[in-house]
Amino acid sequence: MSLLASLKLVVARPHREARPFLLASGATAALAYWAGRKLRYPVLRGVGHASAGFFGFCLYFFRDPARVTPARNDVAVAPADGHIVSIEKVAPPAELDMGTTPVWRIATFLSVLDVHVNRMPAAGTVTRVAYHPGLFLNASLDKASEQNERNALSLTLPDGRMMAVVQIAGLVARRIVCSVKEGDKVEAGERFGIIRFGSRTDLYLPPGVEPLVSVGQTMVGGETVMARL
Repeated sequence: MSLLASLKLVVARPHREARPFLLASGATAALAYWAGRKLRYPVLRGVGHASAGFFGFCLYFFRDPARVTPARNDVAVAPADGHIVSIEKVAPPAELDMGTTPVWRIATFLSVLDVHVNRMPAAGTVTRVAYHPGLFLNASLDKASEQNERNALSLTLPDGRMMAVVQIAGLVARRIVCSVKEGDKVEAGERFGIIRFGSRTDLYLPPGVEPLVSVGQTMVGGETVMARL
């Protein structure tokens, strides 16, 4: 990868959810620097430095780089960046009414350094969106799937099979954003939401579909192939 391409990943345009944070921190920094010079209060310069630092952090955290999704309709791609913390067979989320037959669940943990934009794992129709309030445990823990605040989506594939994606709040995440609704037709790799400041995204594969990834592997949302459908 060229140096220019690498820089584009770091300085990618921010997601629209960053706007309130950028406006608030940018305005605070500008006002603090201006007042510090006029009033000659050192503490105001410190506020300006802190606000400018937070502005830079938000630019990085909310980055939304372009991704190239495989031109295939027989694979499921990663719904999020991060690393896989667990792969196990469990029943789908009860709130999605997808039955109780165990399927493979692949859990991806997102640190504050990862891109937090969520992407659709495959093309299909969103058949259910269900928000569930809960705790804010460390998202890398297995029990976070059942106990943390989460937003679950069921996706019906063109052949009628179903899969699910669950956005899970983490220890410092306090805001799950989902931009799709029931009945929407979506494409693989399409953006559908974001989770602020550390989180987890679980992918539930259709019955009979086996994972092609391993625990500890790093995912690139919208690009890494997780399973062959």
